[in-house]
Amino acid sequence: MDSLQEILFTLRQNKLRTGLTAFGVFWGLLMLILLLGAGRGMEKALSDGWSNDVADSIWIIPSTTSVAFKGVPIGRQIQFTEDDMNAIRRELPGVRYISSENPLGSFITSDISVTFGPKSGSFGVLGVADQYFNIKEKVRFDEGRRLNFLDQDDNRKVVVIGTSVSERLFTTHLEAIGKEIHINGIAFRVIGLFYDKGNQGRMSERIYMPVSAFKKAFGGGREVSLITVRPKEGVDAIELEEKILALLKQRQRIAPDDLRAIFINNKARDAKEIHKIFIGLNIFIWIVGIGTLLAGVVGVSNIMIITVKERTREIGIRKALGANPNSIVGALLFESVLVTGIAGYAGLVFGVAVLEGTSAALTKMNIQLPYFQQPEININIALMALVVLVIAGVVAGLVPALRAARIMPIEAMRAE
Repeated sequence: MDSLQEILFTLRQNKLRTGLTAFGVFWGLLMLILLLGAGRGMEKALSDGWSNDVADSIWIIPSTTSVAFKGVPIGRQIQFTEDDMNAIRRELPGVRYISSENPLGSFITSDISVTFGPKSGSFGVLGVADQYFNIKEKVRFDEGRRLNFLDQDDNRKVVVIGTSVSERLFTTHLEAIGKEIHINGIAFRVIGLFYDKGNQGRMSERIYMPVSAFKKAFGGGREVSLITVRPKEGVDAIELEEKILALLKQRQRIAPDDLRAIFINNKARDAKEIHKIFIGLNIFIWIVGIGTLLAGVVGVSNIMIITVKERTREIGIRKALGANPNSIVGALLFESVLVTGIAGYAGLVFGVAVLEGTSAALTKMNIQLPYFQQPEININIALMALVVLVIAGVVAGLVPALRAARIMPIEAMRAE
């Protein structure tokens, strides 16, 4: 207690200097916490891809050939069929789920007229196979249920609609369930309401129905416009993509070196690239954050050098009265630890509070930014940074403290 009172008295005698040094430490840890939290918020946003597609899903779209092969000229339009899907399911045991998409109009634009009583709107309408929502399992259903295999097998004329569709055609979301809407004059019963944040929410302007009912109502035979696959747990999605591509090229008579005939969007590959980007970003954040922390530690070192110089005569008197060098070193180090520990902890608490407040505000106001989500910080990393900071403060104060302990009493007494 005597040592603590002495240190507090010394700090009070130099309030401005102590305050500026403590602020440097506080600011260094605060900036590190905020940078790490913001980096995590960006990583979450880009990892989700701003969509509800799971990270290991594979989306396969036919295109046109760019290489002549076996007498077939360039520019041939590739067309997938249900037989291709069955071949993938049969010959590749790593497939967990497989489904398809067949648009009534365009994949990209909402161009199909849909009506409910006097209300109408243009939306995207697609027929999908029964495992579709096992692949898009992150799609949120607010009301009703998803499509299932019984809807597919029984050719049920049912649909699930996006929240944007419901807002256009119905007064409330709950009102939509059980009602019949008309698509190109054909009635379909609404059984579910979903929200898909893909393409900044525009994926919620879609209507999905069983592909069996879709083809019965609008035709299309056995053709498939898009195939989507999800691998089994433990199966590498990139390796599975290569096997699927080889199988489809063989079935469709596509040259092995033709890179344009089939377009594949592999979310696992996207996630891998995003992970590489954020490794680099995190390294940059740590370099900047540690640099800021070092600036605070240098401030602590400077104040300890000045403290030792100002207290040289006092240290000499202590040694002349029989003070142990270890007690002198300990007292000076205690002062260094006290400044860095309190200021660093304040920076940690304030930084976490800012991140939590920002996250809560974004959630409460339902703000959804394309490249930033709720920031967060791993508390273990934050505490580790605080411990490292305190250790650095000890090291910063150690050199001046050891120098003070080596001062001869007679030399200290002569110091001005």
